[in-house]
Amino acid sequence: MALRPVQRQSVSDQVFDQVLTEVVDGELGAGDPLPSERRLAEVLGVSRPAVREALQRIAQTGLVEVRHGGATMVRDFRRYAGLDLLPRLLVREGGLDAGIARSIVESRTQIGPLIAGLAAERGGPVAAAALGTVLERFEATTDPAEWQLTALEFWDVLVDAADSIVYRLMFNSLRAAYEPAVPALGALLVDEVGVLEPYRVLVAAVGAGDPPTARAAAERVLGPTAESLLGAFAELGEEVR
Repeated sequence: MALRPVQRQSVSDQVFDQVLTEVVDGELGAGDPLPSERRLAEVLGVSRPAVREALQRIAQTGLVEVRHGGATMVRDFRRYAGLDLLPRLLVREGGLDAGIARSIVESRTQIGPLIAGLAAERGGPVAAAALGTVLERFEATTDPAEWQLTALEFWDVLVDAADSIVYRLMFNSLRAAYEPAVPALGALLVDEVGVLEPYRVLVAAVGAGDPPTARAAAERVLGPTAESLLGAFAELGEEVR
């Protein structure tokens, strides 16, 4: 295990991140036992309570299983973890994971039109009015990062209008993963700023109760962004390899 002493103030977070990295990168495989609390504390140079807190959080993510007798075994995170793990997977050791970022953008692009269609079916004029309020903030900004944050607000309202708890929880996890990366991604999305026409079409479709047009408009909103981001992540992935 390539663990190293923790030096930052947020000790528990750093322990969590290091063990997470070992599991996700395959250094600790499914079925492998974790070192004891005492051993982890020694290797990392931290207190046992800090290690215990981190391990409890790791267990809550589904990454490990505490078995009878006290052994803590690594689980296959692809089978047992939930979407709440995404923010931790996206940014690790100060860097953006290109593969995870690609998956988030792909999911956003596929799910967005479905959410838009449901919003048009269930939201009506009330939802359109709320979306229109956010649209006004689009018109007032030329900053790429601020534009992306406003876009997240727009989709937040749209998800509410879709009235689906599953899509709401999925959106919450995707947003939690995406939002911290907005400052870094803003420079990649300069061309998106000021492109309001597809948003206007989407708002009108929600107000008119027109799901097909809402889905098509959502594809127009998300498509260019997805192409830009996926291209950048592909280049980042090549650099990493």
